Amino acid sequence: MSIRLLIDENLSQRLLQPLHDLFPGSAHVRDLTGLGKSDSAVWEAARIGDFTLTTRDEDYIGTSVLWGNPPKVVWLNVGNTRNATIAALLKSHAGDIERFVADTEHTFLAIGFYAGAAFR
Repeated sequence: MSIRLLIDENLSQRLLQPLHDLFPGSAHVRDLTGLGKSDSAVWEAARIGDFTLTTRDEDYIGTSVLWGNPPKVVWLNVGNTRNATIAALLKSHAGDIERFVADTEHTFLAIGFYAGAAFR
């Protein structure tokens, strides 16, 4: 299964390069919608493009619960963190992300600096 991440504007476009091997075809929201778009416009771009929305924005958790999926949401509970650290975190949870995307019930996956990942 090839998982494509849509990196939200609150994360750097520079994340695409180190994630390319594990998540080919991923994109940054700037490339699809431009910057400063509403959450609903970003949500729709992820849904239409069959992306997994990857963000630090907690608002998307609520949206995923209210609207369901697609898209699935990977929420990074990492605060203001270096790109290399975020890339390493996503890489280390690639298996969790793959299981989450394949799961039909859960709408978001929370990943952070704790023991594991949790989907809901």
